[in-house]
Order: sequence, then C-alpha cells, then structure tokens
Amino acid sequence: MKETKRILLTHGSGGKLSGELVREVFLAEFDNDILAELTDAAILKLAGTSLAFTTDSYVVNPLFFPGGDIGKLSICGTVNDLAVMGAKPLFISCALIMEEGLDYSILRRVVKSMQKAAEAAGVTIVAGDTRVVEKGGADGLFITTAGIGLVDKELSLSAKKVKTGDKVILSGTIGDHSLAVLGERGNLDFRTEIESDCAPLHDLIARVLKVSRKIRFMRDPTRGGLAAALNEIARESGLGILIEERSVPIKEAVKSLAELLGFDLFSLANEGKVVLIVAPEEAERVSNEMRGHELGKESHIIGEIVAEPKGKVGLRTLVGGTRIVDMPVGEQLPRIC
Repeated sequence: MKETKRILLTHGSGGKLSGELVREVFLAEFDNDILAELTDAAILKLAGTSLAFTTDSYVVNPLFFPGGDIGKLSICGTVNDLAVMGAKPLFISCALIMEEGLDYSILRRVVKSMQKAAEAAGVTIVAGDTRVVEKGGADGLFITTAGIGLVDKELSLSAKKVKTGDKVILSGTIGDHSLAVLGERGNLDFRTEIESDCAPLHDLIARVLKVSRKIRFMRDPTRGGLAAALNEIARESGLGILIEERSVPIKEAVKSLAELLGFDLFSLANEGKVVLIVAPEEAERVSNEMRGHELGKESHIIGEIVAEPKGKVGLRTLVGGTRIVDMPVGEQLPRIC
C-alpha cells in the first residue's frame, strides 16, 4: 500500500524537512530560474531596473513578547529579507487572517506596531487584505506580507560567488528571539529578562555595502537559526564552512537557559541578525564598520569558507575538536515567527 505523507510542524521549521517540502512539492511544479535561486527575495529585472520581491507569513504564539509582537515581526522580517539581497526596501503589502472573537484592542495594537516599524524602516504599507475565520480557525491572528525593494543594478549577491578563504561575519548574538518568545508562553512556568532581537536591518546593511563591494552573499538566520543559514550557504556554494565556537556571540542568559532546556543554540531563530560572506581582505573593515552601528555592535568574524568537506558546516569547539553542524531536522520551538 502506498504510504501517505502528511504535513508536520517540522515542515515549517526552516530546516531539513522545510527544504525537502520546497524542492519536492513547490519547485517540482513552479520551477523557474528565479525561484530556483531560493534566496530570501527574488531579484527581478524590469526595464533596466532591478527589484527585490519577497513574501512571508507570521504565526507567532503568543502575539506579544518581550522586544516585539507579531506586527513588528512581520514588517521587520519582510524588510530584512529585502535588505539581505542588497535592496532598499520601499513598499509592503499585508494580509491579516483574524479569528472570530479577536479583541479590537489587540488588533489596533498590532496595526499600530506595524506602522511604527514601517516608519522606522522607511517603507510604506500600500496594499492589504483581511479575512475572518471561525473561532478556533486561526489562533487569534496570522499575518502574511509581501515586500518590494530597489536594488543597485551594479550589485549582485549570490552564494555562487562565495570563494574558499572568504570570511563569515555574524552581526550579533544568537538565540535571543526564540527564548524571548518561549519565556512568554503561558504553558511554561518561568520568566526571563531576555528580549527578542526583532529589528530592521536595512540601515546596517546599507552602511556596509557603502564601504565594501566585496560582500559575496548575505542571509538572515531566522527559522532554523544559524545552523540552517550556514548549511544553506554551504549547499548553494558547493563549498564548506568552518566556524569557531569561541567567536560566536551568545548572551550568558540565553546560553544558560538553552543548556537548561536542552536546546541547540545554533538552531534557534533570530529576527534581527545577518550572516555575511565577505572577501578576506575586506572582512575586518566590514566587521569594524558594523560595530559602529547599534544593531551590529557585537559583530564578529566567526569563521571562513573552506574547500572541504563540500556542502558541510564544521564547528571547531571550545575544547579544540571539530564537529559537523547539521541542517536542523526536528522542531525545537514551533510557532516562533
């Protein structure tokens, strides 16, 4: 008898099963040269102009958490997907799926947060849609966004341009967002002082693009965390990556809580960080420039691109050994973004 596959929570984790779902179902039907790049935003060339176009959905639980909420998250996430492609974010559309019985005050609070985040990022919300489903059909509120940005036509970022010896730069601490959301969930009997890193990265990225044209590629380590982002870069470039554990910035509170709960820090979602692959001769300059920005003050060079093993990410541990950092398979924290 033929086995019946079903969608699991893990298919939304940004890890291995997410990738399989994209390749086996969506690319199998929608395959084209633009989509096949599988970047954070598609680059569209129209009448001599290069545009970045992206779409995303947000189902975070709870709707409000330390450092942000679903509204701020939806705008920042869209802005960041455009920014890591080197685009200047311009316009956003949003669709809200609301559950019957949602309190008006909650909706107004979320919408005001979206507008505040849009103003901070210099984007305009220009289109939208609303739908209401029966009680129990949407768990409060879901948001889907799309965004458009303008790309310098002389700029071309691609994992295929990554070279052996290039340096890997991370803009700041990992794991903050996941654990901030986790600490706010009512089914867990603890509180933390950890805040989400949810923030728009457009200004930080624009700043480093001005000082260097040798940034090969960028990716924001959201679902699946740093592990997923690095594995995607390794797979798409056909090269390996070696990371130094001692160089990866982690807040002590985040590290302690993750160890207590048995979570893999490298797989926890982030919403205000960027990974850059930069030519070795420019890496220090780029990293120093990032440290001069509020959102990049904890930037570090955390590793480099290596020839072998191809398509794999290695981690040189604090005790001097080396282990493989795999693409996440399970779902540590569902409904995190």
